[in-house]
Amino acid sequence: MRKVLSIFVACAVTAAVMGGCSSSSKETGPETVTAVESTAAETSRERAGEGAESSGADGGKEEQAKAEDGTEAKKDAGQDPAGETAALRVGSLKGPTTMGMVSLMDKASKGEAKGSYEFTMVTAADELVGKMVSGDLDIALVPANMASILYQKTGQGIEVLNINTLGVLYVVAGDDSLKTIPDLKGKTVYMTGKGTTPDYVFGHLLSANGLGDGDVTIEYKSEAAEVAAILKEQPDAIGLLPQPFVTAAMAQNENLKMVMDLTEQWDQLEASDGGRLVTGVTVCRKEVLEDGAMAEAVKVFMEEHKESAEFVNSNVEEAGDLVAKAGIIEKAPVAQKAIPYCSIVCIDGEEMKGMLSGYLNVLFGQDASSVGGKLPDDGFYYIP
Repeated sequence: MRKVLSIFVACAVTAAVMGGCSSSSKETGPETVTAVESTAAETSRERAGEGAESSGADGGKEEQAKAEDGTEAKKDAGQDPAGETAALRVGSLKGPTTMGMVSLMDKASKGEAKGSYEFTMVTAADELVGKMVSGDLDIALVPANMASILYQKTGQGIEVLNINTLGVLYVVAGDDSLKTIPDLKGKTVYMTGKGTTPDYVFGHLLSANGLGDGDVTIEYKSEAAEVAAILKEQPDAIGLLPQPFVTAAMAQNENLKMVMDLTEQWDQLEASDGGRLVTGVTVCRKEVLEDGAMAEAVKVFMEEHKESAEFVNSNVEEAGDLVAKAGIIEKAPVAQKAIPYCSIVCIDGEEMKGMLSGYLNVLFGQDASSVGGKLPDDGFYYIP
């Protein structure tokens, strides 16, 4: 099995780079990870690894509780029979997925978290894939389609714990008369990530709204900064960008508006099958879930992850400060403006399965290789 995985790391993984949202990104084939995830790359010049952020906390030492005989200690979740806390190694990408964890990361750095964690933040999804395959990470926050690809490539060796981010794609323009996808007929749209999931999503929305080849001209650029520059130079230009690039572009150009939320456009089409526009998911290696103490630690992480996401959405000002402190977005005011539009969630269980399976089914219909060649089976979804 290790030989197969090492081959994957050497060959396939290196080709899966972020398309269009990082200054070091290159456009690749359909296995390219969704461009949405590296959405704070304009604030980060360091290479992945140099900018990796790692904060470990033991979650506080377990308090000793005397039982009736005075000898038995209370066991916290995530503690093995020997009394040692099971530490989870969690990897994520700079962008909305990590933004939802900043409260938990802050607590862990102060030793205030219930669980014990080592956080690593990188700028390219292929790094997370390699670390998951090699066993250097227990949990990773990755693009939804990449989770499906990982599931196939690792021989069903991972499970999805939750959805951590819904759609973060917006049509941006100076013309606020553009309200729906059909309004784009005859227009030119500038975007990044040819052959990536944003491309498939936009293509699906166009075809579902009766727009065929030639009805909308798509101009692909290598990175989101190029799209933002065109929007600034050409008052009538239309762009398709992810958050927080949208907020950053609007801060530089007062004429720009978010004229269309692709998540809303998607929901209008997909309401019947329960599928949602999903950006990021949280995956865990199955061997971790099969270990008693580690499985308990994962449950604690899921609880704290959800609490963190709720905190970020409810305390935007403080969360924005934490996002800037973590180096995800350089300036806290920009982070504070972006958070409400980053679709940060924490959805698990059957609801997660319904949303994610519907989304992957649409991608599969667009290009089977975008989800690893086939749709994942029920073992892909972690349902406690």
